[in-house]
Amino acid sequence: MTKKEKEIISRSSTSVAENLTVNTKDAISIVTKAIAGGEIQEINETEIANWIKDRLIPNTIFIDFDGYTKMCVDALKIASVTAATDYGSSRQRDLGQLWADMTRGYLGEYAFKLYLKENWGLNIELGHETGELEEYLPTDIEKVLDSNGNWRKANILLSIKTTKFNGIWLDIPGDQFNHSDIHTLIKVAAGRDHLFAYLKDLSVFRDKVLKSGVDKGSLTEVQAKELFDKLPDFSPIPAYVCGFVKKDDAYLELPYAGKKGTKNYKITEWNGPLLPGDLDKIKATEGISVPCGNIGKGV
Repeated sequence: MTKKEKEIISRSSTSVAENLTVNTKDAISIVTKAIAGGEIQEINETEIANWIKDRLIPNTIFIDFDGYTKMCVDALKIASVTAATDYGSSRQRDLGQLWADMTRGYLGEYAFKLYLKENWGLNIELGHETGELEEYLPTDIEKVLDSNGNWRKANILLSIKTTKFNGIWLDIPGDQFNHSDIHTLIKVAAGRDHLFAYLKDLSVFRDKVLKSGVDKGSLTEVQAKELFDKLPDFSPIPAYVCGFVKKDDAYLELPYAGKKGTKNYKITEWNGPLLPGDLDKIKATEGISVPCGNIGKGV
């Protein structure tokens, strides 16, 4: 990225910071990742301004303290009975990390619930009860309120994937893509400290943890206040309904776009299933022998 392009992004990010109530650094990251994900096709102020006005702002929902509480409690209900292993890896998460990660995922689902209500007047019930993974994998919408005021099963199996705002791809591993009719991607501005900010707002730290430290002689009152002030503050969390893909769309073979650098061929777009042997086909098509990188299923 050139110096001029970085300056354009920096200037354009001011509007993102104001509308999403995030800091400048995060706003720049949001725009940069939107460019990397193909939401913004050209790096100029008009293109970015149109994306902010026509796509980002209309499709962003803010989750307040009460909404966060609901999702935090829902996550806590099942965190202790959920496998601690990350999907696709052997890394074990402790209960606190699992709770925070699960809360973030639920925030994305809750944002989509608010989005349907605010934009389409549609009320849904999320499937946040304990149960077998296979039972809830195909859809995150458990019930829909019909025009007669009755709750019914959803007619469409819709999977909601949540990522942080610096995420780029809607990446659906294994055969999960075929289990749902539609997959949607929600970007949530809940970083590493969202649970700490919530617990601070509840006075868990000031009235419990830090007070206990003072009582036990581990901290002075001044040190306790300094630690408390350094903790992040809770504020409404923006969540962006980024886009969606349908299972039964007519996807092209090798649905990619990219560019060849000095060493690697970088795949910048991929819209469809990634099948075994696809990378070798791309190498043959592009006449390259270097590795391909940055592949995912995108929107």
